[in-house]
Amino acid sequence: MNTPLPAEIFKAYDIRGIVGKTLTADIVRRIGHGLGSLAKERGQRAIAVGRDGRLSGPELAGALAEGICAAGIDVIDVGCVPTPLTYFAAYHLGCHSCVSVTGSHNPPDYNGLKMVVGGETLSGPAIQALRERIEAGRLTHGAGTRTQADVRAAYLERILSDVKLARPMKIVIDAGNGVAGGIAPELFRRLGCETTELFCEVDGSFPNHHPDPSKPENLRDVVAALASGDAELGLAFDGDGDRLGVVTKDGEIIYPDRQLMLFAADVLARCPGQQIIYDVKCTRLLAPWIRQHGGEPLMWQTGHALIKAKLKETGAPLAGEMSGHVFFKERWFGFDDGLYAGVRLLEILSRSADPSAVLQALPNSESTPELNIKMAEGEPFALLDDLKRDARFEGAREIITIDGLRVEYADGFGLARPSNTTPVVVLRFEADDAAALARIQEDFRRVLTTARPGLALPF
Repeated sequence: MNTPLPAEIFKAYDIRGIVGKTLTADIVRRIGHGLGSLAKERGQRAIAVGRDGRLSGPELAGALAEGICAAGIDVIDVGCVPTPLTYFAAYHLGCHSCVSVTGSHNPPDYNGLKMVVGGETLSGPAIQALRERIEAGRLTHGAGTRTQADVRAAYLERILSDVKLARPMKIVIDAGNGVAGGIAPELFRRLGCETTELFCEVDGSFPNHHPDPSKPENLRDVVAALASGDAELGLAFDGDGDRLGVVTKDGEIIYPDRQLMLFAADVLARCPGQQIIYDVKCTRLLAPWIRQHGGEPLMWQTGHALIKAKLKETGAPLAGEMSGHVFFKERWFGFDDGLYAGVRLLEILSRSADPSAVLQALPNSESTPELNIKMAEGEPFALLDDLKRDARFEGAREIITIDGLRVEYADGFGLARPSNTTPVVVLRFEADDAAALARIQEDFRRVLTTARPGLALPF
């Protein structure tokens, strides 16, 4: 009988653990053997493997490759590249399968695996089935080969042949010492931008700030550079380059659900009547905006793997998440790519003499950032089950349960959903004005403290 693997590293959308503790080279080698076996069963022949800039990347990517080869599947090593370039490699090299060794925006001592087999992003039950396969020893055996491929030039060429700016632009790029820093400056310069580059040296210890543009504190350097220089817009990327942060000239953060408005209007001009997918955390102003621009809004569950599956199922040309993952199927491949999203944003904004004014004119309302209630493992799901069964919300017009509880009121919404990656309940509130926001939060406070007296709330 094989030794059990740490169950807690097998998350809803990927595998993620603490290097040297829950995620060791031996564990990754075993996962590689399991992945290779799954790929072989699905008629695959090769898997592209890329890694982000984390210090543990080379060792873990090497162990992963050994495991995949042991299953009789070839490995194409695409090196230290953003996760979207690993996804691109699966298309460009024709292997349809890839693994990105990445800890995304987690602390430096974390790493993980984002996995695609035969065009399917593994998530939920498929990730649990992979763990069961490995522990049960249901493995194929062979001797795959290892080769290297550089897909950077093809990736840049593919984007630059498709996207043109109406005029040159001046921008600030902050890669937070993540892997996007190794390619973003070249991409945007070749696009016709004058760039001010912050922390574009790839350094897995992240010495300047955490590479997570969804947190305002990580955008302070962009805001300062915009204030002191002549750049007209700021772009920031997360640790593995699949998410985008956007800052206007005067320091306003344009959150991803508002970015999606701009992208939706642009895409729908060429794809009238099509569906646009967004997750439950997004603004309620998005659905009327999509309808107004001739599209059909579709709210879906949070999670890059779940959104990708829905995109595939519906054939929608565009999807986006509040976390910053944007998925272009129109003119692109349908995977989340912060670099490509940044390019598409500049394509739209370059048509205007004042890009910040375009962004700031997008509909907006009073809202909170993502708030978290920390709980014990498993507790968030139990709490949401209880709320779905017992909670009564005052003045609610609609209760949406596709992912936790999203309660729609006449003048706003409140959301509580269990995170699929950490033991927290994620909350978000939005309303027409501050008074409505306070009232909706009070309604949620009443419901939450009734279900769990003494629960420490972050609002």
